[in-house]
Amino acid sequence: MLKPTDPGNGPQGERPIGELVSELVEEGKAYAKAELDVLKAIATSKGKALILPAILFGVAFMVALAAIMTIAFGVFMELFAFLDPLIAGFISFVLFAAIAGGLGWYGAQRLKRDL
Repeated sequence: MLKPTDPGNGPQGERPIGELVSELVEEGKAYAKAELDVLKAIATSKGKALILPAILFGVAFMVALAAIMTIAFGVFMELFAFLDPLIAGFISFVLFAAIAGGLGWYGAQRLKRDL
């Protein structure tokens, strides 16, 4: 049978390894929790800072969409003066669909090239 060590034989103030490891694990957990709290605070701060710019970009997008619709309507009205309404609408549709398709194709090509 093992006998307990005599505390008087070792250096003063020495603690058992199990206690040191347990303390190290607890301090590691506390450090990790503190780091996560800091990251959460940073993410919350940045998220709150991005709310107004996101709203402004959304409104700008809607205004730009209205401007494009106005141009499309103007093109339709000019064609309508010379052609049947159905033909004028179809030509306007094809024109703006071709522009959108070209921009989408160019964006896809750039994405493939950059990745």
